[in-house]
Amino acid sequence: MNKILIILATLLLTISFAQKISVDGSSTVYPITFSMAEEFAIDSGAEISVAFSGTGGGFKKFCAGETDVSNASRPIKQSEIDQCAQNGISYSEIAVAWDALTVVVNPKNAWLECITVNELHQMWMPGSAVKNWSDVSFSHALGDVPEVEIELYAPGVDSGTFDYFTEVVNEEAGSSRTDFFPSEDDTVLVQGVEGNLHALGYFGYAYYLGEGSKLKALAIDNGDGCVLPSAESIEDGSYTPLSRPLYIYVNNDKASENSELADFISYYLDPDNTELIADTGYSPLSEEEYGSQLEAFNNR
Repeated sequence: MNKILIILATLLLTISFAQKISVDGSSTVYPITFSMAEEFAIDSGAEISVAFSGTGGGFKKFCAGETDVSNASRPIKQSEIDQCAQNGISYSEIAVAWDALTVVVNPKNAWLECITVNELHQMWMPGSAVKNWSDVSFSHALGDVPEVEIELYAPGVDSGTFDYFTEVVNEEAGSSRTDFFPSEDDTVLVQGVEGNLHALGYFGYAYYLGEGSKLKALAIDNGDGCVLPSAESIEDGSYTPLSRPLYIYVNNDKASENSELADFISYYLDPDNTELIADTGYSPLSEEEYGSQLEAFNNR
């Protein structure tokens, strides 16, 4: 009986001192971190929770000390830097992959395969007068454009994808028309475009790639011809201006206190694990870039 009690007590102590790892933030980065967490947990037995409340929502929790890691599809803003500093949160910024922010339409859309950045601006600018597809004189139209209302889908205002898209298309982060369907859950946006012939939306490349023929990606013309999003067009720099780096931010103090958290970041940056990134559809960085970032993290 005493041996059983000792074993039970040991198990309870092990459970009570086990340190969980909490991650929140960008829905775009979510598939990468979730995949990394899943595989790391299998190898280590670590308990990792991965959620998505948008890049901005994630930073609110991270800078309040509520999470260990924050996924981000844009760099941290000055206001968020100030909030972290006010709360004594020291962090490491780590780039983990490249994304091709993807503009999509319903696959039955027969009038458009390529769109210019200026045409995107006309559609998404604050106070845009564009309501019907025919309100835009598309330079790459494939015939008659229907006089039918466009149904617009986009990430919510807490999303780093929203910030990035509006900055490069409308020249100011957060500057956008407001009469669109927003969601921090990219799956909701995917379903919205899939279910509506006259829809147009944008989100991370992985969410497009995962749907196959259920979505149609538009090529982007930034002045040098139409370029479709792909791993190749990200890597050769031709998919502009919608290619962007993706990040994780790590609480340095928590990484020093929790060896499993530090081990998870090492696992995340191990070049041997980049196939987990490629499997999501995003483009890994070079082995040298991961190595230098791991060295910087270890020397934090």
